[in-house]
Amino acid sequence: MATFFEEESHTFSEYLLVPGYSSADNVAANVSLKTPLVRFARGEEPQITLNVPMVSAIMQSVSGPKLAVALAQQGGLSFIYGSQSIADEAAMVREVKSYKAGFVVSDSTLTPEMTLDDVVELLGRTGHSTMPVTEDGTPHGRLCGIVTSRDYRLSRDPRDRRVREFMTPFDKLVVADDATSLKAANDLIWDKKLNALPIVGAGRRLVALVFRKDYDSHKSQPNELLDQHKRYLVGAGINTRDYAERVSALVEAGADVLCIDSSEGYSEWQRRTLAWVRARYGTSMRVGAGNVVDAEGFRFLADSGADFVKVGIGGGSICITREQKGIGRGQASALIDVCRARDEYFDETGTYVPVCSDGGIVYDYHMTLALAMGADFMMLGRYFARFDESPTNRVSVNGQYMKEYWGEGSARARNWQRYDLGGDKKSLSFVEGVDSYVPYAGPLKEGVEGSLLKVKSTMCNCGALDLPELREKAKITLVSSTSLVEGGAHDVVLKDANQQVSINFRS
Repeated sequence: MATFFEEESHTFSEYLLVPGYSSADNVAANVSLKTPLVRFARGEEPQITLNVPMVSAIMQSVSGPKLAVALAQQGGLSFIYGSQSIADEAAMVREVKSYKAGFVVSDSTLTPEMTLDDVVELLGRTGHSTMPVTEDGTPHGRLCGIVTSRDYRLSRDPRDRRVREFMTPFDKLVVADDATSLKAANDLIWDKKLNALPIVGAGRRLVALVFRKDYDSHKSQPNELLDQHKRYLVGAGINTRDYAERVSALVEAGADVLCIDSSEGYSEWQRRTLAWVRARYGTSMRVGAGNVVDAEGFRFLADSGADFVKVGIGGGSICITREQKGIGRGQASALIDVCRARDEYFDETGTYVPVCSDGGIVYDYHMTLALAMGADFMMLGRYFARFDESPTNRVSVNGQYMKEYWGEGSARARNWQRYDLGGDKKSLSFVEGVDSYVPYAGPLKEGVEGSLLKVKSTMCNCGALDLPELREKAKITLVSSTSLVEGGAHDVVLKDANQQVSINFRS
């Protein structure tokens, strides 16, 4: 006979936190969001600790090198998506590990024969007004000049005017060679009153750009997540089919941690993958696994050697697994159950296996609820897809800027390797994800800082100054549908329709 769960399956929106006593010390500036990323034994420190409890989803539309750098600068970690060739994924990991903070490789490069119309189109797509001009239009081609918003006037110049006619040519630029340090580059920027400094190598090859604003922001990032060599930490996704080749390439590229990307983790395929990584690399390479939705699934993966366990099936905004297959569980109920199992496992074995809440985060306050319910950190897809740094282009849809966002189980991603069903991967004939848009939200830094300020503020309302204390002190209550209505703006006429956007803003 089938097993029935007696309790209902709940989502984050069905809960609220009840405030606790706040002392004079409970201010946001005193709150620490440090949290373990990988398993550790009682009395020891984890090999990897996050400075903020955020990791980006293993998705084509979310986790590329640019977002990986931006998130590491804020203290979180990205998992480069694995639904691409082994060589391409390894190259992305290598790009993050070789990134020199403050040195920017442009994604808005022009050729001299392009037109002002091309400049306007690229500006609308990337939002970057400073554009290097190279002979072949590649980010590392021979530098011909620079175009900024001061070089043209849209109200006056014809749209078919060639870039070579209005760019600032190379012989009028201030440049520095590729041996220049970031400090020396910044000194030159200030001495020459520049906004951007091109860094060039042999043959006038463009290496990078250094921006005045980027140097200042680099110096004001106390939460940067760095390895022992002062490089940004980065993770990478793997699957249960080509792991022997993929893992080896990712380790060689410098990946700090791996994660099995799968729609359902309670499987023999994940056990085999974890066993292979352990036999080959021991504990020098950490690897997470998932996803599961109950205590039994957690214990299976913990016993199999997972360094962290992801929780959640069907809760993502672009996931239709529940609709297609009837499999899953309300994210809050699943998280509470698995976190209880994690604590019991720690009591029994002395090994702490962190839990990652993956999916179901709609509003910023859901983040605090997930952490209060026991999550060590959260994996976010839609949240990060909205920012400048995600791999997709910014587009205008019905007069509003949006970014494309699609699921790994969608026909567009064609990531069938994440389905641990064995046999021929081409036999899968239905999708479990959709292709969509999400509202554009600007730079990642501003978004993450705003969301985490809310988390810290709520923690203070609960009397907690770190995440373990939040889990200990949090008082969580179920709410009715009427309470949900009461919690927002109601029974009034808003003076400005735009207020509704801020009131109902979804992270």
